Amino acid sequence: MKLSVDCYGATKAFPRDEAFGMTSQIRRASVSIAANIAEGYGRETTQSFIHFLRISQGSQKELDTHIILSERIGLITSEATAPLISDIESVGRMLRNLIRSLEAKL
Repeated sequence: MKLSVDCYGATKAFPRDEAFGMTSQIRRASVSIAANIAEGYGRETTQSFIHFLRISQGSQKELDTHIILSERIGLITSEATAPLISDIESVGRMLRNLIRSLEAKL
């Protein structure tokens, strides 16, 4: 959830003409990470939870790509992307570790 809040903050400075472009993509991907974790946790089986965690991983990689691209096209500075990228990588590690832990219990 913190990552989503940070992404919303970072995209506030994006140009208005990006409202339906990169701004929307970054915000949707960041929210999708947390939402899929929550949805998977609410499912009845560990297999379903793992499935939704993997969807979250996909959204995490998508978000990483959008942030890097935003920097490359000049929408955001490298100083602003550095903490976001670090947090995105941290979330990715947590997701991988949680999936491995749950798979070990199957």
